[in-house]
Amino acid sequence: MADQTHVLFVEDDDVIREATQLALERDGFAVTAMPDGLSGLEAFRADRPDIALLDVMVPGLDGVSLCRRIRDESTVPVIMLSARADSIDVVLGLEAGADDYVTKPFDGAVLVARIRAVLRRFGHAGGADRGEESAAAAAGGVLSFGELEIDTEGMEVRKAGQPVALTPTEMRLLLEFSSAPGTVLSRDKLLERVWDYGWGGDTRVVDVHVQRLRTKIGQDRIETVRGFGYKLKA
Repeated sequence: MADQTHVLFVEDDDVIREATQLALERDGFAVTAMPDGLSGLEAFRADRPDIALLDVMVPGLDGVSLCRRIRDESTVPVIMLSARADSIDVVLGLEAGADDYVTKPFDGAVLVARIRAVLRRFGHAGGADRGEESAAAAAGGVLSFGELEIDTEGMEVRKAGQPVALTPTEMRLLLEFSSAPGTVLSRDKLLERVWDYGWGGDTRVVDVHVQRLRTKIGQDRIETVRGFGYKLKA
């Protein structure tokens, strides 16, 4: 298991859990599959997986609550699985700290592609993928925007001198904005650069992460340009 990417998969449906586990294992992943949120949390703490796949509706501790518990302890990437493309399910999962979501029923190949896309940008270690760093990170140094400071080499952010804790996805999003301050970045462009989507994705992922980032670095620092996207105020 040490040489394999370790996936924690929490799903209460026996058929889906077993079929998905077999499919992931065929693709070379090591999988720990759990039927409920409480056992999933225990497995997460014991095994420290590389990525977590969490169904929204699982007994004991639902997927959104489990995501919050994981996020309190770790920046490990999390993908939520939902039986519906319901806005409430999607937004709650993302607001809890999930990095992406997949709607059920899903194609196994699509799920594997999404897992690998997340792992590429996390570098399997919760950090930025050094092969795909943003222009800001590649340039190095400390960038300053008012009271906001971004150390693109140390991957640290400070606001008014105080450290700001960002998830890797939030950090990559901020690096994209800081690489082109004052320039409007469309949601599709951010999906491509931050989420590694080579296809059309759900822009709610971008909107929720921008809002989460705003709560940490300042609501006014990232401006919405209606009909076009977002920009970082220089």
